[in-house]
Amino acid sequence: MTPMQKLLQLPVNAMNMVKTAQDQMGQQDEAKSPVMTPDGGNHNWYNGEPNDPRHIRFGSGGGDQEERAHLEEGGGSLSSLVTQPLRHDDLKEMLDSNKDSLKLEAMKRIVAMIARGKNASDLFPAVVKNVACKNIEVKKLVYVYLVRYAEEQQDLALLSISTFQRGLKDPNQLIRASALRVLSSIRVTIIVPIMMLAIKEAASDMSPYVRKTAAHAIPKLYSLDPEQKDCLIEVIEKLLADKTTLVAGSVVMAFEEVCPERIDLIHKNYRKLCNLLIDVEEWGQVVIINMLTRYARTQFLNPNMNESLLEEGGGENAFYGTDNDDDTEDEEDEEKEKKKTEATAIVKRKPYVMDPDHRLLLRNTKPLLQSRNAAVVMAVAQLYFHLAPKAEVGVIAKALVRLMRSHSEVQYVVLQNVATMSIKRRGMFEPYLKSFYIRSTDPTQIKVLKLEVLTNLANETNISTILREFQTYIKSNDKDFVAATIQAIGRCATNIGEVRDTCLNGLVQLLSNRDELVVAESVVVIKKLLQMQPEQHSDIIKHMAKLTDNIQVPMARASILWLIGEYCEHVPKIAPDVLRKMAKTFTNEEDIVKLQIINLAAKLYLTNSKQTKLLTQYVLNLAKYDQNYDIRDRARFIRQLIVPTDKSGALSKYAKKLFLALKPAPILESPFKDRDHFQLGSLSHLLNAKAGGYQVLPDWPEAAPDPSVRNVEVKESVRAVETVTARDRGPLGAPQNPRGARGALL
Repeated sequence: MTPMQKLLQLPVNAMNMVKTAQDQMGQQDEAKSPVMTPDGGNHNWYNGEPNDPRHIRFGSGGGDQEERAHLEEGGGSLSSLVTQPLRHDDLKEMLDSNKDSLKLEAMKRIVAMIARGKNASDLFPAVVKNVACKNIEVKKLVYVYLVRYAEEQQDLALLSISTFQRGLKDPNQLIRASALRVLSSIRVTIIVPIMMLAIKEAASDMSPYVRKTAAHAIPKLYSLDPEQKDCLIEVIEKLLADKTTLVAGSVVMAFEEVCPERIDLIHKNYRKLCNLLIDVEEWGQVVIINMLTRYARTQFLNPNMNESLLEEGGGENAFYGTDNDDDTEDEEDEEKEKKKTEATAIVKRKPYVMDPDHRLLLRNTKPLLQSRNAAVVMAVAQLYFHLAPKAEVGVIAKALVRLMRSHSEVQYVVLQNVATMSIKRRGMFEPYLKSFYIRSTDPTQIKVLKLEVLTNLANETNISTILREFQTYIKSNDKDFVAATIQAIGRCATNIGEVRDTCLNGLVQLLSNRDELVVAESVVVIKKLLQMQPEQHSDIIKHMAKLTDNIQVPMARASILWLIGEYCEHVPKIAPDVLRKMAKTFTNEEDIVKLQIINLAAKLYLTNSKQTKLLTQYVLNLAKYDQNYDIRDRARFIRQLIVPTDKSGALSKYAKKLFLALKPAPILESPFKDRDHFQLGSLSHLLNAKAGGYQVLPDWPEAAPDPSVRNVEVKESVRAVETVTARDRGPLGAPQNPRGARGALL
């Protein structure tokens, strides 16, 4: 028995079976056979893939002792034979081999390494040599590798540029496309003319796949050399005329990257793009729909024009325009008369008739609301929101509610857009109110967005249901969510006067909550609600004044102090005592609280100077030496304004009017109110800021542009062929002269 057999403690028959199995595997799979050495012998080891373990072969040299010791440490069984990963040196040997099977195996493993995120850039010289390999499968994988690393290894890639150019003439469409993809990945300005020529040739290729690759290469060349814009626009114009669905999405993407302002290129292709849309691949549909949305805003009239003008004509006056003077009344009467005449003119105006091309776009995009791709559904939804008549927009609501069953990331984007839509088009989401109820498993950002939508949908009929939901949400352990719920209650109370007292009482009950953050948020919201009817709620102001000893959140303390100062006449006994307590802790307060203490002192000095004169001077002296310069400046300004001296300016006479003027109640608005000026579904809308590359959504034109620009002229040669073909057909449609049509073509 050999030492190896003793070591593994296996019978001779078992060892023979293992060897026989290894030999059979080697004969059956040439690509997975051991790498051949130059002298024709086998290596004394074999490295397989990690998921395909092979037995390690041991030679009879001096390395047996080390290998035996290694096996003894790991245990004497077959399971201890460890697989070793294939080293880059051996991959290079396989790539240099004359056998295509070895090259193919090596390329498969290299591509697998790249897919797992491993760096294979040091193999570039060995791989690039095989770009001229005659085996198509090897060549495909070589091009896959080169697309990944051509930008990093530009010098070596340039050495093989002639091979890439030959690849552009290859009979196989996949090789032609791959060669163009690699060529456009080499970011060197010296080969711009070669790339330009290759793109022009590929744009005329018989294969739609190669033409699609040419469209993908256009933005790459444009980013490398913007001076080629005019030549690239010619290629884009040519590719836009392509009638295959494979090319449509890619060329529109190139159009958006290179020349989005050239709307004239779309005119002749508009109807074709609308008709092809249903068959284009999903991401191409998204690009085309977004582009056609902007196109339609420049070429068609606003379908809701009459309604929007009537709404503007019937708007209410602003807060500051309600004076009762005779002059203002006359002006208001004149304005009302003007608005009436404008409204009658609008009614007498010719009724709106939708352009057939506008209707074509809406009709062809509607089936895509059932797409499995959330981005496509979102793109169609924004198109309907921006382009459709008000009566037809409702069809998108059901599709958007369906998307809310998707992943949380998709829900977040959809809810952002629903929150914007629900401000102007509240009615279309009201039937789906329960779909926006919050689940305990929802992430915080989803909860906050659903709250926003529920608040936007609140009206007199459903407010009681929504408030019951809010009462449940306040008991949540998620503090940010509870704070958002309290703000939502405040907004509901502001928008719907019938429930204002109910909401206010509910918020006052929250002031006894154990959680300080809940109390603080309630104080801030109550402060805003009390500004609407302060004289009816002096008890609430007194109750809030007692909370200054317990609440430590700066914003809440500042809100209480502002309320007491603003309505100090309603609480004449409590206000001076609050100022006394605040003066004691002035130096330890936050800056926002210090500013409100100074304001409170000034207002009490003007209304109750007997009790608060010394306190006010004490507070102003403390503020005079504060570290924050804003507080020092405020103290200096207020001292000169309220304390009369010989140097006092003219403003000191109007101190009471300045400090105690009636202030308009705050309007609690949705943060999504003005977001619809960004195109829905865009990154800019999501961020509420203009992102790089964002194309502004154009305004509707006042007069309809000429619709004939979208008419496609039929070429004379085509007409001649059709005429001859019709003439050569018999009564039953069979051709009388089989060569007639062909002769006409020739």
